[in-house]
Amino acid sequence: MGYIRRVGCIQFDPLNIVGRNPDLVLQARISGYRPRLLEGLLYEDRRLLDGWDKNMSIYAVEDWPYFYRRREVARQHYGESSRPALAILPEVREAIEERGPLSSIDLRFDETVGWSWAPTRMARAALESMYHWGELIVHHKVNTRKVYYFAGRHLPPDLMSASDPNETDEQYHDWHVLRRIGSVGMLSDRAGDAWLAMFGSRERKQAVIRLLKRGEVFDVRVEGIGQPLYVRTVDRESFERSLRGEDMPPRAVLLAPLDNLLWDRRLVRELFGFSYVWEVYKPAAERIYGYYVIPVLFGDRFVARFDPGRDKGSGALIINNWWWEPDVTPSKAMRSALIDCFGRFLDYLGAAELRIESAAATQAGLEWLAAVGR
Repeated sequence: MGYIRRVGCIQFDPLNIVGRNPDLVLQARISGYRPRLLEGLLYEDRRLLDGWDKNMSIYAVEDWPYFYRRREVARQHYGESSRPALAILPEVREAIEERGPLSSIDLRFDETVGWSWAPTRMARAALESMYHWGELIVHHKVNTRKVYYFAGRHLPPDLMSASDPNETDEQYHDWHVLRRIGSVGMLSDRAGDAWLAMFGSRERKQAVIRLLKRGEVFDVRVEGIGQPLYVRTVDRESFERSLRGEDMPPRAVLLAPLDNLLWDRRLVRELFGFSYVWEVYKPAAERIYGYYVIPVLFGDRFVARFDPGRDKGSGALIINNWWWEPDVTPSKAMRSALIDCFGRFLDYLGAAELRIESAAATQAGLEWLAAVGR
């Protein structure tokens, strides 16, 4: 909970190669993390919510009132009289009331209607409309299928009745910009993926100016980067400690493709010299590396990336391919850290074995890593 409160949200993606994106984000930061922990906070303790912040996201339940404006925009958008799903809402509500939490496959409204991404069943359009304007929440998931229930049955009454803490649009813009800077740790105000699912560039830049004037952020200048970068003032102490090299000894971690650190990939390239593109949406012939390639961080350097997989029978973690960064020669300390890293990753997966494909082992010189899990 502490990490999610600090960064505001983590991004959700349903793909599961070696765990879904939120689990990969958390395993890189929380010792002994298991996916069951996140599921419990979401669907048993109800301390976290599936919501919409940096696209599909997970955030703390106490943040519900701050997204009032987003829910009202959804109510106006999805509640237009021309929307065909509106006609079935009384029946959907009655079905949920009588039968409990439901997903779209539990409702027999099969007519195809236009929807945000592509045409879909009427049942899905109705449930997602009610979810986006806050009438429903995700009660639980069956794999990636969302099962919905009334928000008022699980959210505390004081949250359901709370007014928007941000009385004006400017206050909301300031709150969301400050939140997003904290999600990444350090950002410029230029356009980029780190600012997805927010308002426009003009509002963002004006919010940064106001935050600077009030001392809620401070600017950082980095040689070679034309724009100033901004850090929350509450993070100044940890920022300065990092500059002094007072953090823990370097360790290796495997990062999620949509990890908060990677939201601004242009900034990652400028700061770390690491160019990363998530190639899942590229045709196979156009991929440089692979379908679901994971970055490898050692200390403050991106040192490699690898193409992972799982053995469907044994559950073993597979390294299909591995690419060192051009300027990296693995030292003894780096090798030791990577052995520890993959040991932790096997524990997170509940896997007993690491298997390195022979071509990857030979080409990347990973024979020393093969002992992990044995």
